[in-house]
Amino acid sequence: MKQHLSVVTLGVRDLARAKQFYSDGLGWTVSAEEGRWVLFKLGDGSAALALYPWDALADDAGVAAAGDGFRGVTLSYVVRSENRVDAVLAEAERAGGAIVKPAQPTDWGGYGGYFADPDGYLWEVASGATKLPFAE
Repeated sequence: MKQHLSVVTLGVRDLARAKQFYSDGLGWTVSAEEGRWVLFKLGDGSAALALYPWDALADDAGVAAAGDGFRGVTLSYVVRSENRVDAVLAEAERAGGAIVKPAQPTDWGGYGGYFADPDGYLWEVASGATKLPFAE
């Protein structure tokens, strides 16, 4: 299998609310949508974030829809400065996200914090001692 990620799909409880958070709140551009799903192309368009109703996504995967709390995954938004970390966290909070860990120095030498989107998905916003080529 080629080392590649095409789409991250988030199961959401309220599609309209989730779309509003990412599009109106965070300013992301909707690339496509059709009734039960919304798609946002990321970066150069080689990957995307999709929103899909929670129960329908569980049904599509053939698993039970029950589940809450930590889902064993975080999404990361890497930036180039501590000031940008603070700005992105503030933007997420204004958009309706919840700060779950305020920005602070990390034990790995960087600076970061976490917010949760309206469905509880955790986003880490961080800058690090090592500059990554994909940092915003």
